[in-house]
Amino acid sequence: MKKDMQYWTAHMAAIECEGIVVSAYAKRENLSLASLYYWRRKLSTAAPDATTQKPASSFMQLRVTGRAAGHGDAACTLNLSGGVRLEMVELPSPEWLASVARAARGAL
Repeated sequence: MKKDMQYWTAHMAAIECEGIVVSAYAKRENLSLASLYYWRRKLSTAAPDATTQKPASSFMQLRVTGRAAGHGDAACTLNLSGGVRLEMVELPSPEWLASVARAARGAL
């Protein structure tokens, strides 16, 4: 059961991070829309604080490298407001992306 919760929590974090409509996410990821709604409801009632509370701090650790942007070897590029661009060689976890999105919204 814990594996299921982690699996669906990651999907919920991705939906929140992307700001995408649940039905569009379900279609894109080839997931059952009913399952997404079921797990969203289940996770929000199981741990309402985990999905509704703001993080204690809007700071997060980032490692900065000296590589120049635009070399085309980034697996993931994240464009934030203010012209901030993060290029990552590996896809970050959905939880990390959700925390970045929450922190960015809190900084506005």
